[in-house]
Amino acid sequence: MKEFGLYTLARLGLFVAAFAAVWFATAPWLEHAPSRALWVALFALIISAVLSWIFLRRLRDRFAARIDDRASRMNERIERSRSAEDID
Repeated sequence: MKEFGLYTLARLGLFVAAFAAVWFATAPWLEHAPSRALWVALFALIISAVLSWIFLRRLRDRFAARIDDRASRMNERIERSRSAEDID
């Protein structure tokens, strides 16, 4: 599950970078209230989702291919087991 780890770390990195950028960009205009962190996190989540959709396509495709391959192998094993039971 190397692809899962890489994709997750890349998404987390994009979120942290977006959070920091929005935090420092809004510092002069927003007061230091507890709700500021919530709003910044919400905007950072939206920004990081869009950026990951654009820039992490290769990682996401490799991860999806890995899952598809694993599911195909699992289905093949299930079918072999099912056919072996029918023969007995």
